[in-house]
Parts: sequence; C-alpha cells; structure tokens
Amino acid sequence: MEEIKTHSKPIRWMYFVIGVVATIAYRVIIVLSGFNQSWLNLCWYIGTIGFVIYFAHRYRISETRAKLIKERELDQKAVLADLSEEDKEAMNYVFSSLKVSTEKWIYIIIFISSALALAAGLYLDFIAK
Repeated sequence: MEEIKTHSKPIRWMYFVIGVVATIAYRVIIVLSGFNQSWLNLCWYIGTIGFVIYFAHRYRISETRAKLIKERELDQKAVLADLSEEDKEAMNYVFSSLKVSTEKWIYIIIFISSALALAAGLYLDFIAK
C-alpha cells in the first residue's frame, strides 16, 4: 500500500480558503445581481471553480478514509483492541458511519454539477457569443 500522508498545513489551509472564497463568492452574487454584470460573472466563476477544486479534494479524502478502513480492517481491529467498552463503541460508530456515509456522493454531485455549470458558462460567455 502507498504511504499514508496528510497534506501539509499550507495545502490544507489552501483548500480551506478555496472553499470559503467559493462559498462567499456565491453569496455575493445575490448582492451584485443589480450591479455590473462583469462583477457578477467574476463571482460566479470564482465560486464555481472553487467548488470544483474543493469538492474534488473532499471526495479524495473521503475515498482514502474508506479505503484505509477496508484494507486495514480497522473497524474489526478496534473491536479487538484493549479499549474500554465506551471507546470501542465510539470507534465502531466512527468507522461504521464512515463506511456507510453518503458524503462522497454529495461531493460527486456537487463536483459534477459545478463542472457542468462551468463548462456551460464558458461556452455561453466565450464561444456562443
């Protein structure tokens, strides 16, 4: 198996900032709707590109976690570990909820819909004109 490594703090911070900026950009669109169309478009592109990047990243994290739990049988090992019953129950909950979580499907849907919206926006703004 490949080396298990988290992103560095600056990379994690970068993804966080991308997610926050994308979210704010989408919220600003409503304020800018009565103003200059160029600023509105800029915010839309920033938000959409940010969501594509951020949710692709979140999907990769979700998949890595699920893969580690399955490959290393961490859920089964946690039950056998020398832990209190409360700790075993807590770990069982964490592992089982990660295995059955639908979060990766939310990430896929947001990523695909954002990518399609971005492609449509680029086409309508730059090619179809």
